[in-house]
Amino acid sequence: MATTAGASAALPVRKGEKPWTEAELKKVRQQLQSDIDGLTADINEAESAIAERLSDAVGDAGDDTADAGAKTFQREHELALTQNARELLAASRRALARIDEGTFGVCESCGQPIGKARLQAFPRATLCVTCKQREERR
Repeated sequence: MATTAGASAALPVRKGEKPWTEAELKKVRQQLQSDIDGLTADINEAESAIAERLSDAVGDAGDDTADAGAKTFQREHELALTQNARELLAASRRALARIDEGTFGVCESCGQPIGKARLQAFPRATLCVTCKQREERR
């Protein structure tokens, strides 16, 4: 969904930052869409590999304990990586939705602006630096 010039200017920024420009917002959108496309492809590939390994499990019935353990570890590792990719995919989609809703850049904890520079570096950010630091200390 395309935004209007007023929509980008209405996104919150920290004190001293210039308002978002259409070009900056377009670049963030493109980065998020590129991430979504790449993560979707990675997830599909990983799910195919996992399904293939699970179907190979019957053929691995004669493996010794070490081989079976190594294969189980590899399968669990792939499942964890796939879950991480799913979480990043969901966060990227939420970021695009926040842009469309006009809430992109608002800290979900304190309601203050996250900061334009932070969002340009990490567009999936949902917390300002202060709230993120507080969360990490817990």
